[in-house]
Amino acid sequence: MYRMIEYRGFEIHVELSQSAQDLYEATFQIKGGHNLHIVGARGGRIPLHHGPYTRRWAYLIAEVAGQAAVDVLLGTVAADCDS
Repeated sequence: MYRMIEYRGFEIHVELSQSAQDLYEATFQIKGGHNLHIVGARGGRIPLHHGPYTRRWAYLIAEVAGQAAVDVLLGTVAADCDS
């Protein structure tokens, strides 16, 4: 199973592979941008640990992990921080 999510000018490619009935292992890959070589082994697929997950959780966790990786590359803006 495959899904692509656009986030801050990057593409997060999520792939699930079934490991048991209704359980999946997940990997994600970041594509786009100028700093791609920083994330993973030259933009390779990054596996999620502590699985397997249900399909819904696998997609959610992979998307959030991909977004966190992009945020690390670009930096985040703390809009709701008063300091």
